[in-house]
Amino acid sequence: MDTGSDFVWFPCTIHYRCKSCTFSASKISPFIPKHSSSSKIIGCNNPKCSWIHQNDLQCSNCKNCSQICPPYLILYGSGSTGGLALSETLHLDGLTVSNFLVGCSVVSSRQPAGIAGFGRGLSSLPTQLGLSKFSYCLLSHKFDDTAKTSSLVLDSQFDSDKKTTALVYTPLLKNPKPEDKPAFSVYYYVGLRRISVGGRSVKIPYKYLAPGKDGNGGTIIDSGTTFTFMSREAFEKLSNEFISQVKNYKRDVAIEEKIGLKPCFNVSGTKTLDLPQLSLHFKGGADVELPLENYFALVGGGDVACLTVVSDGVVEAPEADVGPGIILGNFQMQNFLVEYDLRNERIGFKQESCK
Repeated sequence: MDTGSDFVWFPCTIHYRCKSCTFSASKISPFIPKHSSSSKIIGCNNPKCSWIHQNDLQCSNCKNCSQICPPYLILYGSGSTGGLALSETLHLDGLTVSNFLVGCSVVSSRQPAGIAGFGRGLSSLPTQLGLSKFSYCLLSHKFDDTAKTSSLVLDSQFDSDKKTTALVYTPLLKNPKPEDKPAFSVYYYVGLRRISVGGRSVKIPYKYLAPGKDGNGGTIIDSGTTFTFMSREAFEKLSNEFISQVKNYKRDVAIEEKIGLKPCFNVSGTKTLDLPQLSLHFKGGADVELPLENYFALVGGGDVACLTVVSDGVVEAPEADVGPGIILGNFQMQNFLVEYDLRNERIGFKQESCK
């Protein structure tokens, strides 16, 4: 489930190949289009073809205009996938959707066994289902090796301005340049007004908190990103604030150089960690205090605590100064109920146990 993209795809055909993936392609059952009576390849003139390619130039010079929609190639921050677009009938918990656009991927790199794009685009699962809102509660990363799964609630009947009890809300923002940067239009931008460490505001430039006139900058929430990403200048200010406040633990530079996270502190022999509180302050008065395990991870056998925020130059971090300035990742959303109220253009948060 990826709120940072808007395309739904899964492994397709018996020839599916996946390079450097977290699972063995030979151990999954790919979808075989010819075994489905309702499966059809999208045509070049089908409006849904432009949902993927964002223009219809590929069809402008066709002779009989009966050709198929050109193959797609989708690039993610950590890999890619490619294949053909299909129209299929989707059956989901009693709901039936005809002519559902889905990707039939035949080759991927560093990907899971399919992605459900939950972004704001036309091809996303929420848009095609006509959802009014959806919410999820992500299990702690400590439970990654269990059979438990995180919860996901899809609501197409919601028709009210009433807020869910105990949630704090912040409005969704629009990127000012969606026509120039259509890829950014799928993101859920939020008004992050400031970040505080130990009750002290971090002086992060406004251009990283809200999207600028050129469409770059701003803060998004992305369930498909693991650690929160910050542009270099913003990250350095956050990192330096932690370094200046943490006096009770010695910094472990050797671990930082080895794993890429920083700052890291040697906490060996400590029964209860004592590190500054990290809080996010959103537009609309929504203040979110993160539990310690949501922004520090224990490494090195539990003897070292590292801040789980990354920046330019770290493996798999986005390109500097292009796109969002801050990406709030799923590590920071552990054990939080996060509600995307699409009808009322707002996102709500509530800390709770997702077990």
